[in-house]
Amino acid sequence: MARIPLFSPESMTAEQERVYQAVVDGPRGTVVGPLRAALHRPELADRWQRFGEILRYGTTLPPRLTELAIVVTARRWNSQLEWHIHAEAALRAGLSQDVLDAIKTGASPDFENEDEADIYEFARQLQQTGNVDEEIYQRVMRRWGNVGVVVLGAVIGYYTLVSMTLNVHQIPLPDDVSPPLAPLPHASEAGEALPTLARCVLSCPPSDGGAESGVGPIATSRQTGTKSR
Repeated sequence: MARIPLFSPESMTAEQERVYQAVVDGPRGTVVGPLRAALHRPELADRWQRFGEILRYGTTLPPRLTELAIVVTARRWNSQLEWHIHAEAALRAGLSQDVLDAIKTGASPDFENEDEADIYEFARQLQQTGNVDEEIYQRVMRRWGNVGVVVLGAVIGYYTLVSMTLNVHQIPLPDDVSPPLAPLPHASEAGEALPTLARCVLSCPPSDGGAESGVGPIATSRQTGTKSR
């Protein structure tokens, strides 16, 4: 049960109903997740839904990579509803089940594609440390340009906001869905859960040779002793 009241269309004010209808008429098609809480302040909900629409449906990155960055964020913050929605979206966009299973359990995802490995490492580092190594930053920028690297950082930041909103207000999963994320073993000295995401593995040789030489932040199958799938 949520910590705050959640609105039905019948209980909304005229301003809430206007925002609600804008969301329903847009690409989401329904009001879910943090917008259910944000409707307590319609002006906030309106700007929120427009910002989120750009970052999910109007980015310069392929949906597969956008969803990858989102599920890394969901796993980092143990956001059950965010994972439930975006793991399914990531599969539909072409991300492999093996990669999702690894992220879900905190294991090292083994990527066949260099672009996925770079996005994962960018998101993982930003979530774990608050910044990104220069090499991975430059690799993402070379591939996706100035706009792409700005959008990627914005996606990760926006879905951190989403995760925290879902968590703090305890926005529920659908009635027939069990929490998909189990706690990861890492914790602080105070016993607080702080999920640590593992570095990924890149099965294919990197095009620039940086990661294979051991300089970059991405381990290859050759370095870790794992086999390509």
